[in-house]
Amino acid sequence: MNSVLGTVKWSSELAYGIGLITTNGCLSKDGRHIELTSKDLEQIQNFQEIFKLKNKISLKKSSYNPNGLYYHVQFGNVKFYNFLLSIGLTSHKSKTLGAIKVPAKYFGDYLRGHLDGDGYTCSYMSNQYKNSLVFYTYFCSASHNHIKSLKDTIYEQYKILGRINFQKKSSVYRLAYAKQNSLILLRKIYQNKGAVCLTRKKDKIFSAIDI
Repeated sequence: MNSVLGTVKWSSELAYGIGLITTNGCLSKDGRHIELTSKDLEQIQNFQEIFKLKNKISLKKSSYNPNGLYYHVQFGNVKFYNFLLSIGLTSHKSKTLGAIKVPAKYFGDYLRGHLDGDGYTCSYMSNQYKNSLVFYTYFCSASHNHIKSLKDTIYEQYKILGRINFQKKSSVYRLAYAKQNSLILLRKIYQNKGAVCLTRKKDKIFSAIDI
C-alpha cells in the first residue's frame, strides 16, 4: 500500500499496521478517521512510515501511562476506513471485536503487529529445574470473541495450542503460549528479521531465546 489514498493491497507492512490498529488503534464514529495511540514513539513512527503519513504526532492524556501521556496520530481516509470494516474492525471495538480477516501469507506479520500492540513476553529461570528457562508469549484483548478467534487461527496456521485466561484486575483476556510453542510462533512472527517491528520488544525476545 503505497499511500492511504491509493489502492489497498495486502503486504507484510499493511498486515503489521492492521495488527497495530487492532490493538492500539481506533476507528472514529465519523466513518473516516483512523487513530493510533502508543506509549512508544517508535511505534507511531513505524505506523506513519507504513501508511506514508505526514500527519503531526501529538501527545494524548491517558490514565494508563504513568506520565499521563501517550503519543497519538490520526488520519482520515474513507476508502481505507471501509476496508478495515470489511475485514472485521469496528469503532468502539474493545469488547465487541471478533475475527480479523488476514490472508494466511501475511498472518505472521499481523501477529507481530498484535504483539507489538497489546502483547508481551516474559521469561525467568525455573526454580524447579536448574538452568531451565521459563518463557511465555501473551496476546491480550478485552474481547473474548477476538482472542478466541486468534487462538483458533494460530492453531489452523501453525498447529500449536494456546491457553486463554481472564485477568480480572484489568478485565482483559490473555492468550498464552509456553516456551516450545512460543519458539514455533515467534519464528513465524520474526521470519523476516528486517521486517518492521517495535525494537524494544524484539530485543527483549532475542536476548532471552534463540529464534
